[in-house]
Amino acid sequence: MVGNGNGSTWECVVLDLNTQRDFCDPKGARPVRNVCQLTGTLPRLVEWTTRQRVPIISSMDSHRRNEIHRGISQEHCIDGTPGQLKLSYTVLATAVAVEGDNTLSVPLDLFGMHQQVIFRKRTPDLFGNPKADRFLTQLAVNEFVVCGVGLEYSVRTMALGLLGRGRKVTVVYDACGYWTAPDADLALRQLRAKGADIVSIDQLVRRTPKIPRCYHDLLDTPKNGTDGSNGEAGSWLLNGRNGKSTR
Repeated sequence: MVGNGNGSTWECVVLDLNTQRDFCDPKGARPVRNVCQLTGTLPRLVEWTTRQRVPIISSMDSHRRNEIHRGISQEHCIDGTPGQLKLSYTVLATAVAVEGDNTLSVPLDLFGMHQQVIFRKRTPDLFGNPKADRFLTQLAVNEFVVCGVGLEYSVRTMALGLLGRGRKVTVVYDACGYWTAPDADLALRQLRAKGADIVSIDQLVRRTPKIPRCYHDLLDTPKNGTDGSNGEAGSWLLNGRNGKSTR
């Protein structure tokens, strides 16, 4: 496996799935049932990652107009719309957006200069993005901490995919959005049976992961702009913060 550029293995990396306005805002196109709960837990999780310098891999649901998926009639997370944007506090100052082009070409040392890497996702499974698949598969990390939307679909699929690859997976259940409570409960029971740890946000934020010292140094080094880049993110990431885009 490939590390972060200096031979180190991350103790944990957070997987933040689809924390976007259409899902996580009561006025969004398809808000989750427990949206009020998420407004309390997600900020705490993001604050923990910032304080502890834990790297984040984020996905953004991305659809074209008139695209129907899994029989869902409501259009949501349409390219270029406000509802597609991530919640502002879930985009860190050093975020980098990886543009998709159906190739495996992606820098594997992105965490050397960025705390957050963001991938576009057009299917429920983030592994359907070839670049995300390669980055996740080759990243040297002891544990993936999963949160986001939706527990019945994307979270469940992501966690099962990682478990199938022999990775340790922890799901922060109250930092996951869902539309149907029975299906969400079934997903959690299945993940627990497959070997995932299921924890609360209170349990997570008490942890103090060990982070490589060089990573702290990189993030503490003054850079050009708020994110260490001279460019801006792709239009699918813009939400009031500057960011960098890479292919």
